[in-house]
Amino acid sequence: MLRSKIFLPTLKEIPESAEIPSHIYSLRGGFIRQVSSGIYTYLPLGVRVLEKITRIIREELNSVGAQELILPYILPRELWDSTGRWEEFGPEMMKFKDRKEREFSLAPTHEEAITDLVKKEIRSYRDLPLILYQIQPKFRDEPRPRFGLLRSRQFIMKDAYSFHRDEKDLEETYNKLKDAYLRIFKRCGLDVVIVEADPGLMGGKVSHEFMAPAENGEDIIVLCKNCGYASNREMARTISLTPSEEEEKPIEKVPTPGASSIEDVSQLLNLPPKCLVKTLILDSEKGPVALMIRGDHELNLLKVKKLLGVKNLELASPALIEEVTQAPVGFAGPMGLKGVKIIADYRVAELKNFVTGANEKDAHYINVNPGRDFNIDVVGDVRYITDEDPCPNCKQKIELKKAIEVGHIFKLGTRYSEDMKAYFQDEDGKTKPFIMGCYGIGVDRIWLTAIEQNHDESGIIWPWNIAPFQIIIIPINIKEGKIKEIAFRLHNQLEEKGYEVLLDDRDERAGVKFKDADLTGIPLHLIIGTKYLQEGKLEVKIRGKKERWVVSPGEIENFLEKLKKSLE
Repeated sequence: MLRSKIFLPTLKEIPESAEIPSHIYSLRGGFIRQVSSGIYTYLPLGVRVLEKITRIIREELNSVGAQELILPYILPRELWDSTGRWEEFGPEMMKFKDRKEREFSLAPTHEEAITDLVKKEIRSYRDLPLILYQIQPKFRDEPRPRFGLLRSRQFIMKDAYSFHRDEKDLEETYNKLKDAYLRIFKRCGLDVVIVEADPGLMGGKVSHEFMAPAENGEDIIVLCKNCGYASNREMARTISLTPSEEEEKPIEKVPTPGASSIEDVSQLLNLPPKCLVKTLILDSEKGPVALMIRGDHELNLLKVKKLLGVKNLELASPALIEEVTQAPVGFAGPMGLKGVKIIADYRVAELKNFVTGANEKDAHYINVNPGRDFNIDVVGDVRYITDEDPCPNCKQKIELKKAIEVGHIFKLGTRYSEDMKAYFQDEDGKTKPFIMGCYGIGVDRIWLTAIEQNHDESGIIWPWNIAPFQIIIIPINIKEGKIKEIAFRLHNQLEEKGYEVLLDDRDERAGVKFKDADLTGIPLHLIIGTKYLQEGKLEVKIRGKKERWVVSPGEIENFLEKLKKSLE
């Protein structure tokens, strides 16, 4: 491919909307262009990257017996209503009506659609297990699209679905797909970690995420180097430790005028936030509850939902807080609360002589102790883990890292088959619901994650297997006859050998060509300049490396073959 013939509009300046490397370099390198907030056009160079990624995905999924299909982008409301997810999805689902006022959605996912298909076509256990997958755009009305392809309204996803007669069969396929995912990400040049995750709106009881550590990741993962424990921070467990042996001091009410936040009270009383306890009033379909966590900790609503067995949970309104505590917002405490259950985090139950609100405006209690001053109804894990917590498995030190979710797999069980009456006949003659699994990969997330994990101040450093081109030939002066001749000869010669080659045949300064080559991230640079005119030698360098090699044209094929092996 000639650089003068490819549609590749690079940018010198950083676009105002771009904040992270993957977004900056995808725009500057001519891979994408924004159409609207969270909506992008993929340009030719970007399409080449996507084709590489999807080819790898197809090869690995086909190798475990998965079959590709394409489900509709547009789905009728009736399918979503069969599982209750038309309402559950909320405003994130893009909905519209046709000319006959029938309601449809642009599909954010396809569990209902695939279950509807299989229930109509599969009748017997003899047809199981069955793995079907597709690679296509998905649509979600993100409230805050940002970071380019990381959080967009239209994105490309590989979603696979498996159908089974029993849990054992599901487990075997689940592990096959898990291994296939690891091979996919490795071939795409990503460093990933498998972590325990929350199934969320997809349903089921078990799920795992494939997380790629990255400085600009939206998620936080918890890792233990000692025992290998790995979890999404949302799911990471905290454990009880030894209670404090500090001697209990007399409780005392102190004035705290205008101090309604942890920061204000901490500063006023000259105490660290970990010596303060927040009493948070939450509201659910079962009524209000009081949650107690340390001042330096963050409440995890997901854990509290599971602990209470509720579907809806949120911070209570100011009016409800005042009704429960008889005090303004910011002064809630556990003493004297009536008609509400008090739930305390492990660390609160272990703490002595802490500070709480006094359920009275401009007042707090110091030297509060559970058991003596108030009673706790439930002690449990209700907060996000911190790097000060020990590993829940081995109690050794943990590490918290930012990461990007590139894949998520679920054991759905009968979540959809029972709701949608999707049954098969087993060998014992009984009618049973399909046991299902679900497996997702963010195709364009692989792209952006590869950049987040592989870039420098000059641009992208593409992994070999997903680079838009493998080699770029850079003639320093295309007007020089000998340089132009060898450049085109090498271009044709290497393409015949199966390499994907871009020849920068533009009449541009060498600096412009070098900058564009670095920006677009093509792995191998073949430079033809003064050294060729003087010594008949070519210069070879790997993008992102300082080393350079001088090679004669006759040796270039063997040399590149050896160099290629170190990049694959």
